[in-house]
Amino acid sequence: MSIGYDQDFFAWSQEQAQLLRSGRFSQLDVAHLVEEIGDLGKRERRALERRSAVLIGHLLKWRCQPDYSNRKSWRATINTQRRGITKLLSENPSLRAELDKIIAEAYPDAVDLAVAETPFDYDAFPKSCPWDKEQILKNYWPTADQD
Repeated sequence: MSIGYDQDFFAWSQEQAQLLRSGRFSQLDVAHLVEEIGDLGKRERRALERRSAVLIGHLLKWRCQPDYSNRKSWRATINTQRRGITKLLSENPSLRAELDKIIAEAYPDAVDLAVAETPFDYDAFPKSCPWDKEQILKNYWPTADQD
């Protein structure tokens, strides 16, 4: 190996890919490759959790401010996150089995987003996510009178 994992990750990853393509397996940095492959799945899960938090945060804002004039941008964000989540789940179908847990884990971040971007404090929002995964992912638009 000519490029150290800790010195320049991008260059290291490119070198490892070239070594794999050329079949020079004995020259691979196996320990770091194993670590990175294990982390790939975690990255996809974290991406799904982040998208879920943004989506739910905007649904909370939608619900608690039905007369807010800038809902057009919220709709766009909700639609973008729904498409992104759908794509992530189609590329990683095993994550669908964890979706309820991911939503529960994302919910505190969603509330933080809603608190930061509305005049409401934490006690204005439900303690747990008020919607199931089908509502969150589909063309569902909450109203103020829903729990």
